[in-house]
Amino acid sequence: MDLLNTLVDKGLRRELPTREEALAVLATSDDDLLDVVAAAGKVRRHWFGRRVKLNYLVNLKSGLCPEDCSYCSQRLGSEAGILKYTWLKPDEASKAAAAGLAGGAKRVCLVASGRGPTDRDVDRVAGTIKAIKDQNENVEVCACLGLLSDGQAERLREAGADAYNHNLNTSEATYGDITTTHTYADRVDTVQKAHAAGLSACSGLIAGMGESDEDLVDVVFSLRELDPDSVPVNFLIPFEGTPLAKEWNLTPQRCLRILAMVRFVCPDVEVRIAGGREVHLRTMQPLALNLANSIFLGDYLTSEGQAGKADLDMIADAGFEVEGAGEVTLPQHRADVAAAAAGGGCGSHESAGGCGSHESAGGCGTGCGSVCGSHEAAAAPEVNEPRTDLVAVRRRGAGTDLAPNA
Repeated sequence: MDLLNTLVDKGLRRELPTREEALAVLATSDDDLLDVVAAAGKVRRHWFGRRVKLNYLVNLKSGLCPEDCSYCSQRLGSEAGILKYTWLKPDEASKAAAAGLAGGAKRVCLVASGRGPTDRDVDRVAGTIKAIKDQNENVEVCACLGLLSDGQAERLREAGADAYNHNLNTSEATYGDITTTHTYADRVDTVQKAHAAGLSACSGLIAGMGESDEDLVDVVFSLRELDPDSVPVNFLIPFEGTPLAKEWNLTPQRCLRILAMVRFVCPDVEVRIAGGREVHLRTMQPLALNLANSIFLGDYLTSEGQAGKADLDMIADAGFEVEGAGEVTLPQHRADVAAAAAGGGCGSHESAGGCGSHESAGGCGTGCGSVCGSHEAAAAPEVNEPRTDLVAVRRRGAGTDLAPNA
């Protein structure tokens, strides 16, 4: 297919596709799906080989958010039965992070619900970063605390944070339909603040909220312009008790096309499969590793994910390898830029901020289902039938007395 050959050539040169080419990827047929995956896989392997970076989420403060993001289980007015608790102490957060690091993660994402941090909150997170790094010398730490005020990104960088996550989530044109308590411009401003402070910028999207192909292409082109080092791709988890609970718009094939389009538009960045992969990709998850080079290990912010061991087995069985702590994630040209900007930075959706794992779509809700043993086996559902059985609220790990899934 001429389209795919053109996109591979552009991806290897870091050349931006046209909007028409990006839209054409989303419009390909199921008969062409494996060709699309193979083509985007060439771009992925060129820049990242067969390495898969593992990231681990720690929800520092769950629920009780004043923002009204429609996708989020932690939103104002949410009736989802999620865990609700205030700030974890640094030692509690460090203990939670240790589970993920022991499972093979090289980055810890510290997430807190809310509009944005106070200066006191930044001090709290600084203490948590120190506690984690004192115990784990080579760990990368990404903070995800919502909208940042002037000077806060610099303080996080000084405290040892390597990256900051704040997702755009959807296109500028449709943003007001999803959230009214802050604007798309507010989110762009926070990503720019993180970038300017020398933090590795992490910003992504949520697919499956009823958006059009044009909306998906718009937000990915906007991300390309912002130039984050990592782009989390979340697939909406329709939590009961949220405004988008009935939005079951994704199929595994649709998810793969979206990931391929993101890879073609952002060829040399860390593309992460975030919240919702277990719910919407399901048995097609291993195929998605040919498109993305990064995943979250274990559970998400407010929902359960696939068992950590199952993640590791999936990576090995698909012929990929876990990226080691001593390996540099980004291609050399991006790593050099990051180092120059940050004096050695690294490049890495739930509440107002979300850490790339969409759950609250960043509030992180992905489900687990029978893959993590929390549901009885059921008859195979019809294609496109809502898989509410795969959405399980997290009841273990941070904020509980039970061992985490990592």
